[in-house]
Amino acid sequence: MTSAKLTISSKNYSSWSLRGWLLCKMAGLEFDEVIAPPDEKNRQELLLLSPSVLVPRLTDGDVDVWDTLAIAEYMHERFPDAGLFPADMAQRAHCRAICGEMHSGFQNMRSAMPMNIRTTYDTFKIFTGARPDVERVKEIWTECLDAYGGPWLFGAKPTAADAMFAPVCSRFRTYAVELEPKLQAYCDMVFDWPLMKQWIAGAEAEPAEIVELEVEF
Repeated sequence: MTSAKLTISSKNYSSWSLRGWLLCKMAGLEFDEVIAPPDEKNRQELLLLSPSVLVPRLTDGDVDVWDTLAIAEYMHERFPDAGLFPADMAQRAHCRAICGEMHSGFQNMRSAMPMNIRTTYDTFKIFTGARPDVERVKEIWTECLDAYGGPWLFGAKPTAADAMFAPVCSRFRTYAVELEPKLQAYCDMVFDWPLMKQWIAGAEAEPAEIVELEVEF
């Protein structure tokens, strides 16, 4: 048993748990998963009302970190050779900027298109207010893939940015968002990522459902 523990909630619904889990796995941290009980605060997190309630929460020895960006920075300091952020200073700043934008923005998309890995729609009418968020994600991905050559957002290897946007790939698949070939290829690659496959297997094995997230918005 390891000394590190990562507290998460639903693998099917919790985009923030997925981000924290990916960051720890990418860094190479050995940790035990702890599933948070379904109390009201975690219910709020699952219903997308807050990016940081109780999960994900990393306990690593005497260190306790409960915000996804803080987990990313802590993992970067703890495992500097893991490449969570690009080595180049300008690219690293760009990476942090889009991670921060994902962390603090896109509220309409979160509300209209909650993460639900087990569900897919053939067609889905996206709420008008969420469309600018979807277009902004496409813009970010296009800028990064064009600037750094892909296949990941910052080049040959996944970084914190890919962990932050992985749940968006899931949302786009669930709600049948049309993407140009380059962006579709990026989403497909994220779904073929062994870490993502591991998470999805866990999501598919979950018995619990939350009624509010099983309806069309």
